[in-house]
Amino acid sequence: MTIAHQSGRTPGSPSIFFRKLGKDRGLTPIFVVHGLSYFSYDWLGVGEALGAEREVILMDMRGFGDSDRSPGRDYSVPSMAQDIVNVMDHAGWKRAALVGHSMGGRSTTYVAAKHPARIAALALIDYSPENAPAGSKRTATTVANVPEKFKDVEEAMRYFNSNDRARFEAYLKPVEGGLVLKRDPYFQEIFKSAQRPNLGVDMWALIGEVRCPILSMRGTRSDLYAPQTVAKMKAANPRLEVAEVDAGHNVAVENPQGFLREMTSFLARVEKSHEHQRH
Repeated sequence: MTIAHQSGRTPGSPSIFFRKLGKDRGLTPIFVVHGLSYFSYDWLGVGEALGAEREVILMDMRGFGDSDRSPGRDYSVPSMAQDIVNVMDHAGWKRAALVGHSMGGRSTTYVAAKHPARIAALALIDYSPENAPAGSKRTATTVANVPEKFKDVEEAMRYFNSNDRARFEAYLKPVEGGLVLKRDPYFQEIFKSAQRPNLGVDMWALIGEVRCPILSMRGTRSDLYAPQTVAKMKAANPRLEVAEVDAGHNVAVENPQGFLREMTSFLARVEKSHEHQRH
């Protein structure tokens, strides 16, 4: 996928890599954070579409993609949330709409809850604090069993049952004797040991703290965000609205049109209400 964009990284450790698209036309910029089995590259397609009328940043979380790994293996929600704030500061953004897919929903929720003046809206894409058992099992098995290294790109594509060569060329890095995923092995070790990662926060309580509009977008065929969790999400915060898109867990890639329709409609409502508040 060759989509023109700029890239940058924050100073300090861990240094965070991000991609930037779009033009500043006075609309709220969008900041996207990927999930556990993804990275910023996966968001370039919808990022380009959203960037037609605003600035967009796609971040690689610490330990993923081209961002640094955490030297102390600190992957707690508050630390990963601080990375988002650091990228916003580095880009000179005072305020943004946050989009968090799956695991990225944790850190984006934390930022929205703890830095309310900086967040105009929060979109949680196929994320809820309560994963359905089938999806949890699939994720754990897939992540735990990833080979230590692949001999070539083709072998990785076969393992992940994908024919997207460009993606795997971007997602793998060369090491002695082959290629490895650009993801800290820490995450694989967590799933292999079957221990629960220590998030350091109560995610349900955090969703309740958020004071901006929230869009909870669920893939209708998702095996992680169960239909029965929708009511619990709505009960967690009166500002939260749910939109369902015909897709599995990877909503923005499986149904980009559906994702963009719901996302642009949500942003338009948010910006309209901001206009009313200003006048």
